[in-house]
Amino acid sequence: MNLSTPVRELSLCAMDFETTGAVPGFPVEPWQVGMVAITNGRVVPESAFESWLRVAPDRPFNRRAPGRHAQIRDTLAQSPTMAELWPELEPRCVGVPIVAHNIGTERTMLTKSAPLHQFGPWVDTLALIRRVCPGLHSKALNDVVTALNLQSRLNELCPRAPHDALYDAFACAVLLEWLLSQPGWEQLPLRAVIA
Repeated sequence: MNLSTPVRELSLCAMDFETTGAVPGFPVEPWQVGMVAITNGRVVPESAFESWLRVAPDRPFNRRAPGRHAQIRDTLAQSPTMAELWPELEPRCVGVPIVAHNIGTERTMLTKSAPLHQFGPWVDTLALIRRVCPGLHSKALNDVVTALNLQSRLNELCPRAPHDALYDAFACAVLLEWLLSQPGWEQLPLRAVIA
């Protein structure tokens, strides 16, 4: 991938995982994945993809883990594993830049699930917002969306709530779309935004 290519000329994958959170004696596991493409600087709503992911019914969640996992434990027990879902995920996230807000979770989940694949380059919207809008009181994804008046655009694309993987993937994509619309970002090369 040519790192000199302007980001607005690329197709990127905004991604989010919801996870079980850390619990002593158990690895962190994903229970939902959401993805959406950003092509030529614009969110592509029809590219959206989401799935529940299998979690054993007796597996504990961190009590602070956000999301609605408690209401859908039976559904999660019947959902596909990452390995079963991989044929649908691979063409969306291999060979394209991946966008996430604080890339640690997404990078860890992908690397753990498909260790033989190379992912990235990675575009971290949290790192970009820290550089572009250092005065924001909170850099949490939902707070940034609100502070930048992007909520109506996000609701138009994905009328859900935070801590839903598809909603958060769309929120990240909308945030990158906004960043790419800023003066001076028209020809910004990929190397300038990768983590």
